[in-house]
Amino acid sequence: MTTTATTTATTFHGSYHPGDVTFLLKRLPPQPFVDVARKEQLIQSGARHYSEMLSPEALPSPRYLAVFKAACAANRAQMASDCLTLAALIAARRSGPITLVSLVRAGTPVGVILKHLLAQVLGREAAHYSVSIVRDRGIDEVALRHILAQGHAPESIVFIDGWTGKGVISRVLEEAVDGFNQRHGTAIDKGLYVLSDLAGTAACAASSADYLIPSSILNATVSGLVSRSVLNESIGPGDFHGCVYYADFEAHDLSREFADSLIAEGIAQAQRHGPRDNDSLNTPTPMNRADAAAVSSEFLRATMAQHGISDVNLVKPGIGEATRVLLRRVPRLLIVRDPDAPDVAHLTLLAAEKSVPVIVDAALPYQAVSLIQSALDG
Repeated sequence: MTTTATTTATTFHGSYHPGDVTFLLKRLPPQPFVDVARKEQLIQSGARHYSEMLSPEALPSPRYLAVFKAACAANRAQMASDCLTLAALIAARRSGPITLVSLVRAGTPVGVILKHLLAQVLGREAAHYSVSIVRDRGIDEVALRHILAQGHAPESIVFIDGWTGKGVISRVLEEAVDGFNQRHGTAIDKGLYVLSDLAGTAACAASSADYLIPSSILNATVSGLVSRSVLNESIGPGDFHGCVYYADFEAHDLSREFADSLIAEGIAQAQRHGPRDNDSLNTPTPMNRADAAAVSSEFLRATMAQHGISDVNLVKPGIGEATRVLLRRVPRLLIVRDPDAPDVAHLTLLAAEKSVPVIVDAALPYQAVSLIQSALDG
């Protein structure tokens, strides 16, 4: 098999502890930021791909940071429990050393936590890399070749993300890894492992619940101070996909604190309750993928019809995806199942700050959904 990596880019760990993760990303100088409205118009018109541009990131307001801390207090135990379950499921499916490959950025904090739980709770050796995957363009193959060139066995690789929304990244990953395997004679598992699988497209998930995963609330300051990945003219054929490191945010960074608190909570839970039982280890996935996929498909169909939407990319179901829209897109509408639910407090706060209409739909199959404004209308 051919696994030679040609990149000369320097690997780095962002703002995490050096042993937590290796980001396989090319550090770029500060980019000329594109404002959100202009970026939306360029993306939706087809003039530029979303991966070619970055919009400026801002530090969270004091009110928003307070909501994040409240979310951590409320949902730390749930997220830690799901990380323990996912670690056990991974351990049951891999013999020997494990190579966690998290998807930048939402997968990175989860990968950091899993690495420590695998080692400290389950006694399993694990390496952790974080790599870029881009809708319509696939996974960073230079990064995959680099991982294999370090001596990691193809069968040891496990792809990690935080959640699925519509399942787009799951499908992009499957197609990209299939192509990589065919070209390089490898047999890397193309399945995605997540904490919560709303779309029913993950290979393995701890849950299908749409709950507030606290790391979904923030951007760089909970993900190692790296930007969303970049794939533009700055990236040569032998380079990793790119990123910007937000050094100016270092005084406000919560990446280590967040991961360390989840690791400590997971270890404490394991000590209280013991390892996950054999049933949970041997169940292919502790949820009904077909049911989740059917709910997702019907929801998208009905929502697009109700709101006159022709592009499915403008519908973002689930708390995690709805948050991304309000943080870095041009939102048209926020839909919530219960406006008083603690898990959507940050969303209603963002909507108020940005004058985004909010409607309540008690029959919503998710806690929240955001619709993106079409930049092509009118």
